[in-house]
Amino acid sequence: MEEDLVQRIRSNPNYQRLVSTRSTYGWVLAGMMMVVYYGYILLVAFGKTLLSTRIGDGVMTWGIPIGLFVIVFTVAITGIYVWRANREFDDLTAQIRKEVL
Repeated sequence: MEEDLVQRIRSNPNYQRLVSTRSTYGWVLAGMMMVVYYGYILLVAFGKTLLSTRIGDGVMTWGIPIGLFVIVFTVAITGIYVWRANREFDDLTAQIRKEVL
């Protein structure tokens, strides 16, 4: 019974679409995060003069807003993934359940 259910789910075109779309989307967002994060790490390693340059007459340097951008970017792409998952991926999962069960 379990093998039959697994086979029906795997052969469902909506399941294949869900797996493909979700995997591609996850990898794209992961790639974007890696570029931002490792870009910041490379700036810390090799761009110390840029990060230590003061903004205006105050004590804030460019390192602080750029570091804050990395944190905000992480939260933003997590929110974007959750938003799309709640809209699109959950609907596809419900369709698969309805068709298979």
